[in-house]
Amino acid sequence: MSAATTRSRTPDRLCAEAVDLAREAAEEAAAPGVVGEHVEVVAEGDRVVTHFFDCKEPGYRGWRWAVTVTRASRAKLVTLDETVLLPGPDALLAPEWVPWSERLRPGDLGPGDLLPTEADDLRLEPGYSGEDAPPPNSAVSEEMAEHLDVEDAEITSRTPSRGAIASVAEELGMRRARVLSRYGLHVAADRWEEAFGAKTPMAQAAPATCASCAFLMPLSGSLKQAFGVCANEFSPADGHVVSLAYGCGGHSEAAVMPKPPRPAAPVLDSMGADEFRLRPARDSGSVPPETDGASEDLGHS
Repeated sequence: MSAATTRSRTPDRLCAEAVDLAREAAEEAAAPGVVGEHVEVVAEGDRVVTHFFDCKEPGYRGWRWAVTVTRASRAKLVTLDETVLLPGPDALLAPEWVPWSERLRPGDLGPGDLLPTEADDLRLEPGYSGEDAPPPNSAVSEEMAEHLDVEDAEITSRTPSRGAIASVAEELGMRRARVLSRYGLHVAADRWEEAFGAKTPMAQAAPATCASCAFLMPLSGSLKQAFGVCANEFSPADGHVVSLAYGCGGHSEAAVMPKPPRPAAPVLDSMGADEFRLRPARDSGSVPPETDGASEDLGHS
């Protein structure tokens, strides 16, 4: 029988009237003063009824005390079945639980914390290939895992037998059991590019990129073509992996102090004297030419 059919039944009369019995059971299970008003009665089955009371407990807003009562067939005595605190339709619930591996964020790892990696981690791949198994003291070695389960022994480093692939890999500097995969490299590059890349506001206002900066320390491997480590203590990216396209005001070739500005030459020279003629020159065309008759000075006869 479905739950909808069960709840659509008419509650048993004697069980529905046992409100005081249900309240006493709720008050006994709860702290004093946290059982509120009676909300509703729901029929759970034949002669089985649940009484709901409001919960006034701080932090349980919308929750309800549910007290189930019942009685035997042809009996008039109502007995208590169970008492429990249940969330109501408008209850404040905790968020859905998320595994720690999905909740972990960059920066959560503190001193003394251990972050184990799974054997099939997509960010890692075998550091060397061949028929030889990982070294006996490797973190991915099945032999070491069984050994730790059996006895509490201290791990000491052992050298692989000469001629084995693990021994050759150690001589070539490839003694790590696993290295970054292509996927792991791409994920790290995207993360670094977002923090210290060419699209950041600092890089947009920089005089030049890190590719030409003397404070850039190059990386090794395939990422050296796109990233490096900043070694300028005054840069906001000091000690961080930066993109070669990143830049800041601490660029080594941009630290040149500009010369003090020189004022322009004055338009009016107040220290010199200009010569002005009292009469215009005769060859300037401003005076009429002299006539044959005698001229009178200043117009006097």
